[in-house]
Amino acid sequence: MRHTKAKTKREAIVKALEEMNRRHSQAELLKHTGKFESLMTNEEIEAMDEEDWKSWTPFPKATAVSKKRK
Repeated sequence: MRHTKAKTKREAIVKALEEMNRRHSQAELLKHTGKFESLMTNEEIEAMDEEDWKSWTPFPKATAVSKKRK
């Protein structure tokens, strides 16, 4: 109870189980690190962001940002 700062034994057990589940989930995700070939690259994400920007504003992204600063 001292480490979890719980007021009751039940609360300490619940916190310990939550922590155990969190660590188990992270370990499962870690097994898959570097194995996804279908993930988007940073360039693909930026291109998609640029297309999204163009869909709702008539100004290029750089122009709109520089106009706000003046």
